[in-house]
Amino acid sequence: METKLDGFDRKILETLQEDASLTNQEVADCIGLSASPCSRRIKSLEDRGYIVRRIAVVNPKSVNLNLTALLNIRMDKHTPERFENFERKIAALPEVIECALVTGQDADYQLKVVVPDMDEYHNVLLKHITTIEGVDGVHSSFLLRQIISHKALPLKYIR
Repeated sequence: METKLDGFDRKILETLQEDASLTNQEVADCIGLSASPCSRRIKSLEDRGYIVRRIAVVNPKSVNLNLTALLNIRMDKHTPERFENFERKIAALPEVIECALVTGQDADYQLKVVVPDMDEYHNVLLKHITTIEGVDGVHSSFLLRQIISHKALPLKYIR
């Protein structure tokens, strides 16, 4: 990925991280450019991989997703086939909204799962997650209150 970004590119990234629903003209107005150059810069940022996608952040409780679980998953074998199979099956579960391969813990993966309630969590865990070949252990923690969520990335480290 090309890393040369100027002040306008950084302002575009900051602006879109705060509100990706802004029109091109609104972004241009915020950063002090006209619409056409702003549009070209946004397209370039997308093409170069700085902007991966733009999404709407939905309030989980408004769509009856009242329980969030963080799962640490331990695998029985560390083989490419085991990991590929696990990742493919986890990606197919809509309740799993994040999955990361981790180190430094007694786990290989960390998942973030959202469901309506404990009964549905139990269902997802026992019928879908623990049935994946290679899952050797699961440790679950439950969010009591979300303090920071969907925070913009700090862009001061761009070179």
